[in-house]
Amino acid sequence: MHSNRRVFMMNVAAGGATLATLTTGARAQAKLDEKDPQAVALGYVADATKVDAKKYPKYAAGQVCTNCALYQGKPTDPWGGCPLFAGKQVAGKGWCTAWAKKAA
Repeated sequence: MHSNRRVFMMNVAAGGATLATLTTGARAQAKLDEKDPQAVALGYVADATKVDAKKYPKYAAGQVCTNCALYQGKPTDPWGGCPLFAGKQVAGKGWCTAWAKKAA
């Protein structure tokens, strides 16, 4: 009886780890669409060089997601996570109105 319980618990643990990996992988692949309601609300663009500077005067050349404090990828990653867009990745070269300088 004890060995069956142990095998069952190991299978449950392995299954949970597999499910977590699949969930993370699926989430990592979803790229934020500029037409997503949250993206529109925050003025997100996948290419910061296309920011409408008149509409977003806070924008300054050189501000991109990879140098934002909220960006969860590496500075060299083309896409990375952002807590403002849960479950989706933002373009490293993107920008939104929530941009905040990353601490040095």
